[in-house]
Amino acid sequence: MTVSQLAWKARDFRLRVIHINREVETALDTTRDRHGRTVHHHAAAAVSAHRNQAAIQAYATYLAAHADELLDAARRALNTLPAARHTAAWRALLDNLAASHTEIMSVLDRPATPGSDAEREQHRTVWPHLAFWADHSYIATHLADQRLQPEIPLTDEEQQMWTDMAHAAQQRGELELIESWYAADGRPITLAYLIEDDTSTVIALAGDPDAPGWQVIGHYRNEYDAGRALPPPVPPGVLRPDASRFNRPEPAPEVSLQERVRDIVEAQTAGDVSETLLAATQHGCGAGPMVRLQELLETASQFAHALETVQGRQIATRLAALGRQVGFLTREVHEAAEDLGATVAVLPPHRAPKPRIRPRPALGTTPPAAQPPASAPTRHH
Repeated sequence: MTVSQLAWKARDFRLRVIHINREVETALDTTRDRHGRTVHHHAAAAVSAHRNQAAIQAYATYLAAHADELLDAARRALNTLPAARHTAAWRALLDNLAASHTEIMSVLDRPATPGSDAEREQHRTVWPHLAFWADHSYIATHLADQRLQPEIPLTDEEQQMWTDMAHAAQQRGELELIESWYAADGRPITLAYLIEDDTSTVIALAGDPDAPGWQVIGHYRNEYDAGRALPPPVPPGVLRPDASRFNRPEPAPEVSLQERVRDIVEAQTAGDVSETLLAATQHGCGAGPMVRLQELLETASQFAHALETVQGRQIATRLAALGRQVGFLTREVHEAAEDLGATVAVLPPHRAPKPRIRPRPALGTTPPAAQPPASAPTRHH
């Protein structure tokens, strides 16, 4: 089997698990209440058991006979790459994929009695290894199927001339970034439009465009030519190495912000509104939306900082400051909620409800005559 065919086997497995996971998430939603708490535990366990069985069947179909060959091809390709910060992590990832493959094959080679509790336990135990392959086999796929083309460098004079032109355009605000990626040697590469005299040229930069020291490494007629001439992208990294889209923890119970607004609209006492605001500022497992917003900003700040660029660090600082402001606002709302509850007040009775249904006319009575339509205004020509 060719390397490309091996890579497609891994892709097919991953796509199949993505499809299975979507179906499972939809089914699990039916086992939870409106706040996300699992209330039908037997049904949820059956859904998870179906997911595990479907995933191991997919592995048997697509990868069981080919995973070793795929990993060997990936290791050979990795050994030809230049040393970079990510190569050691990729090598460790390939070793972990191999270990997970061994665990999966032990279940496929010695299956328990179909439909038994032992089989369900086997599948439950092996699911994290299947999820690991679904999450991270794209690294092996990329390595095994990579196509490295030789880069045609500019002469020193050309590189200096184009770099000076690009720096001048950046100072004028006429260097428009298009996209960026990392090459196999760890270099960040960015495509950009260099605009001069109402004409634009596609250029490629090596380095952080917002830090000193970046250089132009090529100029091209269009983005397609640039993609053919430049080093291909390697898979981007992850913010947290232990995160998994296929093995997420069960979501914590959560009441939507819209529902809390409705609770306030329908409240009649200050205590009811106080409780709603206190719930919105609650910390812990059932954290309220204001606390979740602070968590969102802090996590986005971590992501921006992990980009390891000048702009990324600047945006990370802004997001972290916004997170602190939301934290301060959360404390203020919490204190206001406590003060509101201490008022032990109720809404005055003159704020009476208004009927939303028009009463029907009594039987045997003549309904009121309809008003004549308004006459159209006379037009003057």
